[in-house]
Amino acid sequence: MNGFLAALQFLTILPSGRTRPFLPGKMVPFFPVVGLILGLMLSGFDWVVGQYWPRPAAAVLDVFFLVMVTGAFHLDGLADTADGLYGRHPVEKALTIMKDSRVGAMGVVAITSVLAIKWAGLASLTDHRQWLLIIVPCYARASMLLGMKFLPYGRPAGGTGHAFFASPPKVSALWGLLPAVVISGLFGWKGFWLNVSFLMLTAATLYFYKRRLNCITGDMLGAMGEMCESGLFLLISMGGTS
Repeated sequence: MNGFLAALQFLTILPSGRTRPFLPGKMVPFFPVVGLILGLMLSGFDWVVGQYWPRPAAAVLDVFFLVMVTGAFHLDGLADTADGLYGRHPVEKALTIMKDSRVGAMGVVAITSVLAIKWAGLASLTDHRQWLLIIVPCYARASMLLGMKFLPYGRPAGGTGHAFFASPPKVSALWGLLPAVVISGLFGWKGFWLNVSFLMLTAATLYFYKRRLNCITGDMLGAMGEMCESGLFLLISMGGTS
């Protein structure tokens, strides 16, 4: 329970009692579970606002809801990652830029683009909408576990994500993703496409990180979660016109 509450406190602004000790090894397997909770809240919120606004407006409110409930935590990492990785900076320079708390032009572009993609996906999503709103945030947080598993940490001297890499998660740590995978199996080809899209987006991001820096940081993990979530919403909305 301590691992779950620590993960909830780390990834969201949701109330979880007293301040929890930082338990990286115990909280990591609960990242997808926290994603499911966020998805349940998003689905309920979307249903309510959908009673009063058309889908495009409801999608804007959905995006705003996710930003607020996560405290824009991953968006901050996305901005820092974009500032560091774009511009052909050498590895050390890129890592230094990512540590800078200021947001540059590429960071603003990245945040704007990702939020626009997320809105486009949410506004176009029709079939199995409420269920997909529940499970996509789970997939997005599971992608972060794969980042920890397959890439080394880029700041040996320390950093926000350093403690998560002391003992990289095993594949079995993805147990929190199983409910989402099972639910996706009820959707036929769309569920299959969701899982294929998850694997493609995760693999493409890891490949880019490896080619660019051959490592990963806490900011890059946050960016990975945001890009996966936005990309999945867009890809599973393909064909939605009503």
